[in-house]
Amino acid sequence: MAIGSNIGDSRRTVERAMERLEEISDGPLLRSSLYQTEPVDCPPGSPTFINAVAGLKPREGETPESLLAKLQTLEKEFGRTPKKLLNEPRALDLDIITFRSERRSSAELTIPHPRAHLRRFVLQPLIELAPKLVLPGQTRSIRQLLDALPLSGTVRRLD
Repeated sequence: MAIGSNIGDSRRTVERAMERLEEISDGPLLRSSLYQTEPVDCPPGSPTFINAVAGLKPREGETPESLLAKLQTLEKEFGRTPKKLLNEPRALDLDIITFRSERRSSAELTIPHPRAHLRRFVLQPLIELAPKLVLPGQTRSIRQLLDALPLSGTVRRLD
């Protein structure tokens, strides 16, 4: 899962979201460091983000769709409201990057995430957890994808 926030105490929101994700995981949650990142494809004047990546073990019988429903409920609990603008500032954004080797393409869910391989704010934290991972539909590992990205936008690891 990619986790992001750019409204309110974003650092605390991302940390709390990871605690909640642990509750729906069937094992210990893998957690990346937190990163401060510039907004990408957001409305002008959007605040910076705090981003991270987490890996959870799906429970028995969990599907990408059932996990998405849980993530959307969690986003609402953290104050997420229906979108008015594409990529507008938000209290919490949870995206499924990949779910095992499954693929989906519907109005509600596309996995693997269609732009994850192009986003430094996803790949940089993901490299901490799975540098050799090859996303379904890709031929290069997370490390290779990150190395191939142009150096643009600030992605700064927080202590």
